[in-house]
Amino acid sequence: MRQWPSQTSLKLYASGVSIEKGDPSVQLDLFGGHGEVQVWNLLPQAAGPFTAVLSCTLSPGGSVGRHLQEHFPELVIGVEGEGEASIDGQAARLAPGDVVYLPLGSVLALKNRSNDAPLRYLIVKALNPS
Repeated sequence: MRQWPSQTSLKLYASGVSIEKGDPSVQLDLFGGHGEVQVWNLLPQAAGPFTAVLSCTLSPGGSVGRHLQEHFPELVIGVEGEGEASIDGQAARLAPGDVVYLPLGSVLALKNRSNDAPLRYLIVKALNPS
């Protein structure tokens, strides 16, 4: 697991979840999904236009339920594992090197397609360009 210096503490509100820089925030059954999601805040300070950079690990067989991108558009970048992103009901592969764009107002759900290995991905949120 990543270890962060204890003197760096940053509160970040991403999808209504408070995340401190340091140990991961552990979320269970996020947005009505199932399983555990560990979330690390990777953004040590303001870095406009980016509002959040998160490293996430979704447990084997886990899912993140449908939720609206109501505050920031975002990118979801596959890092490790085999998953699926549903964007407004359309399925897209989420594996290493895959990038999924979520415009403001879209609905996202995630699924780890493996029952044996975690799904790791990055979330990058930015201010709406308009």
